Amino acid sequence: MQETNGKVIMKYNVVDDLLPHDVFLSIRNHIMGYDFPWFYQDDVTGSEQGNMSSFYFTHQFVFETTMNSSYYSIISPLVSKINHSKIIRIKSNFYPNLGREIHNEWHTDYDYSHKGAIFYINDNNGYTILEDGTKIESKANRILFFDPSRKHKSTHCTDAKCRVNINFNYF
Repeated sequence: MQETNGKVIMKYNVVDDLLPHDVFLSIRNHIMGYDFPWFYQDDVTGSEQGNMSSFYFTHQFVFETTMNSSYYSIISPLVSKINHSKIIRIKSNFYPNLGREIHNEWHTDYDYSHKGAIFYINDNNGYTILEDGTKIESKANRILFFDPSRKHKSTHCTDAKCRVNINFNYF
C-alpha cells in the first residue's frame, strides 16, 4: 500500500485466464452444480446485523487451517496456483441476484497481515471494491491478489442469477 497526495493506493494484481479452460470448467461446473452444498449466511461481513438486503451462501473448504470439506479436491488445481506456505481459510461465496445493486459493508478478512486472493467463477456485473476505490469486475477464470487485511467490500450482481467466487486467505 502506498499513499499519494493523502490518498491510499492499494497494491493488487489481477490475472485473467488463470487456469486452462478445461480445468476451469471442471471447477465451475462442480461449484455451480445442482448438488454442491451451500450454507446460508444471515449477513455478508458480520457487521450488517441481520440487514434484510444482505445475505449470501458459503461453502467453507478450509477454516482456521482445518480442512472442512470433502470437496477440496475439486479446487486443488486452483490452490496449487496460489503461492502459499500456510492456508488460513478458503471459502466459496454465492451472492444471489436480489434485483438491485447491493454494496456490502467495508470489512477486513482478518486484522493481521496476510495475503489474499479472490477467484471469480462466473461473469456478471458484480465486483470487488478495494479501499482506494478500485473496482475489480467479476470475470470468469480471473483472480485478484490483494491485501485482505485492508478494507474492501463486495457487491451482488443484477445481470446474472448469482455472483460466485472463491476467497483465499493465506501466508
